[in-house]
Amino acid sequence: MRLVLTEPVESMDRPYARRWWALLVLCLSLLIIVMANTSLTVAAPDMTADLGLTSSDLQWVIDGYTVPYAALMLLLGAIGDKYSRRGALLLGLVVFGAASVAGSLVHSATGVIAARAVMGVGAAMIMPATLSLLAATFPKAERAKAITLWTATAGLAIAVGPLVAGMLLQNHSWSSTFLINVPVAAVALVGALVLIPPSKAAHHGRIDVVGGLLSVVSLGALVYMIIEGPHFGWGTAAITAAVIAGVGLIAFVLWESRHPRPVLDVRRYRDRGFAGSNLAVALFFLAVFGAFYFLTQHLQFVLGYSPLDTGVRMLPLAGAVFVGAALTGVLTPRLGMKVTVTTGMVGGTVALALLTKVDAGSSYGDLVIPLVVLGLAIGLSLSPCTDAIMGAFPESELGVGGAVNDTSLELGGSLGIAILGSVLSGSYSSHLADAVHGKLPAAALSTAQDSVGAGLAVAGKVAAQAGPQQGAAMVHAVHSAFSEAVAHTSLVGAIVLAAGTVLVAVLLPRRRRAAVAEPAVERELEAVRG
Repeated sequence: MRLVLTEPVESMDRPYARRWWALLVLCLSLLIIVMANTSLTVAAPDMTADLGLTSSDLQWVIDGYTVPYAALMLLLGAIGDKYSRRGALLLGLVVFGAASVAGSLVHSATGVIAARAVMGVGAAMIMPATLSLLAATFPKAERAKAITLWTATAGLAIAVGPLVAGMLLQNHSWSSTFLINVPVAAVALVGALVLIPPSKAAHHGRIDVVGGLLSVVSLGALVYMIIEGPHFGWGTAAITAAVIAGVGLIAFVLWESRHPRPVLDVRRYRDRGFAGSNLAVALFFLAVFGAFYFLTQHLQFVLGYSPLDTGVRMLPLAGAVFVGAALTGVLTPRLGMKVTVTTGMVGGTVALALLTKVDAGSSYGDLVIPLVVLGLAIGLSLSPCTDAIMGAFPESELGVGGAVNDTSLELGGSLGIAILGSVLSGSYSSHLADAVHGKLPAAALSTAQDSVGAGLAVAGKVAAQAGPQQGAAMVHAVHSAFSEAVAHTSLVGAIVLAAGTVLVAVLLPRRRRAAVAEPAVERELEAVRG
């Protein structure tokens, strides 16, 4: 007999028997979403050389995935709640896998950006569905442990993406990094059909279409502004996006605060624990994605590691995430989430502060401790925050709860790459100009300032034209300029995360449990049982 769930599995007498196998499928689905970005950073040099990408092209290859992903999650999470959470997961996996195949076949910047955008649409279906299905499938007593494994998977994907991409790039072109997703998506698709029970909200009225569309427009414009402004200047496009985002967010808040069944009840942000948890998730991924962006470049361009070697050397981060996740499972119930989350954020700040010591003479050994500390911090903090966010939503809005968590994550990651990436670019350009002042023609200097890869390409031309000694001097100048830029960018990131840590510590209530007060899910179920 086919099992159809109209309320969470935990409302039955016994929990769903295959829930841990179902969690494995959900974690596989999460894995490819995160790997889609981290693997691409390793493939970026090969892609740039093959397609002749400009700095702007490369930025939009990376961020073309982010805009639809962040913009659509809230609306698609609500649709999944109403109609089918498993259906949203299945459709998202199909879209994501098909777009990955398309991305491997195209041979232009426009084609790759378009494929990445469609992948972002698929990810916007998958990501909130993974969390909502997790919360609907696991009983309260096991939910925190399941969420800990879910967040640890995200940390694993950060390091596994470059490792797998590096292995492929040894014998294949950059297009193979798109195909990483296809077999995993296929396995997850079959696993979802076999192991994940259908689920949707027991009581869900009409979807707030106006609120959903306002969220799409405002979040999409906000992410576009975050990407466009810092990297390409505050021209007409960025200013227009800023205006649309501002007006859209105001309209969204006003509409949602008056709607009887809003797509997101914005009054939840009055809860200090809920607001603090979302802020902590955003700040952590700002730090993680920003650091990942410049560390992978430093390992490849300055220290000279291959893509595979780069992936291997990011593994301490993944291992530390699992250790931190195990620790938070023990410490959070005893100390409260305020202690574990703020301790983790302090650890993240320390990791970035340690990276300010990087210079042209630094080796990989100088990066290991910051990577380990950052991984421990992620594992310690993110699971309690995600558990708190999901616990604030009733069963009928679990998809929206997952979307809120994931939107905070994605906005933080976008800010990290955009803001810290912009600081990195500006600092590198400035330091390189100082180092080679009067030694290069203006056109060659302008080209070298575009990126560290472009700088090394110019150094190769200098060596061919002026001799190996001059070429080596140019390489040293590029390496020094980029290393100094990494140190400066790390300082900016540490300051941002330190200020955020203070704010989160003020917001989070004392002795906070892993969920916000009594979870709204439990309150609703008790009312139904009563």
